[in-house]
Amino acid sequence: MKVSCSKENLTEGINMVQKAVSSKSTLPILEGILIEANQELKLTGNDLELGIECKVPADIQENGSIVINSKIFGDIVRRLPDAEVFIEVTGSNMVIIECENSHFEIKGIPSSGFPALPEIKKENAFVVNQEILRNMIKQTLFAVSMDENRPILTGSLMECKDKKLTFVSIDGFRMALRNYEVDNEAENLKVVIPGKTLNEILKILQPVKDEVSIYSTNNQILFDMNNCKVVSRLLEGEYLNYNGIIPQDYEIKIKVNTKELLAGIERASLVTVDEKRYPVKFNIANDKMVITSNTDIGAVREELKIDMDGGKMDIGFNPRYFIDALKVIEEEQINIFLTSNVGPCTIRPVDKDRFAYMVLPVRTRNE
Repeated sequence: MKVSCSKENLTEGINMVQKAVSSKSTLPILEGILIEANQELKLTGNDLELGIECKVPADIQENGSIVINSKIFGDIVRRLPDAEVFIEVTGSNMVIIECENSHFEIKGIPSSGFPALPEIKKENAFVVNQEILRNMIKQTLFAVSMDENRPILTGSLMECKDKKLTFVSIDGFRMALRNYEVDNEAENLKVVIPGKTLNEILKILQPVKDEVSIYSTNNQILFDMNNCKVVSRLLEGEYLNYNGIIPQDYEIKIKVNTKELLAGIERASLVTVDEKRYPVKFNIANDKMVITSNTDIGAVREELKIDMDGGKMDIGFNPRYFIDALKVIEEEQINIFLTSNVGPCTIRPVDKDRFAYMVLPVRTRNE
């Protein structure tokens, strides 16, 4: 194998596929990157749960393939001069890397033992642009559960039905839901994607209009971004009926400025060291929300003007749960629906139905 390519393009490809390389595998080959030269240069990482393949612009002088340790390969290329990089594989699986006055010889591994990415038929598919997909993942991923005792909740539900794409994440204390209208061809697609996969895809996606094609089978999903493909296993099991847990009735409806509420809660949380023991408290009455926090460190009081419909209420929340949701909301104003001081609260847009965030309250110490 003989290829040459720019350091910039090679570094970008390595950075992408390294996200799928195992760092603690009993199989050395899984700690490597598969390099293939055959009309085009392809780099692949695969830890058997997540696989990423990236095409790198290059001049192919001789076809071939090799696996090279990911960390060593990445460290070498990142430290090379900003110039053309030449890669050659000898008959003894030795990988020669040259760039200007730098010369490396690294022992490679035959590519025959590298696990191929699963083949996914390009059916049951739909297309969405990168920017939309990136925003939908970003606006729901934070609510994925970290509790391995409920594995189905360690992923996000992706559902495509009636030309509407929906992402949902639930961790038992909060829920994040995001909708988007698509011209889909998928019929009632409903899969649960591991949070780890979505986190890595989020790093790859760019805020551009380029299209992403998404294909799925019973237990695998493929995100095709032309020069980069991400294949992941899906989580097995039945996801929670998210529509059934969103309250339909409310005691109080609030309309408030998103940034003002976020800033007020962030300031109130500055004296909060134990969010479960010391939640921030909302006192809602007479078109006014008073946010307070009283802890061993000190006390904070914030006052916000709101538009409200309903009576008055005192309710406490883990400030982090509210902050996580408010940070990803782009709308200037939001509606907040409260059922009771022990029931879930729901955050929705003022118009349309693009998102819903639900947060369970925390009992305050004087309740």
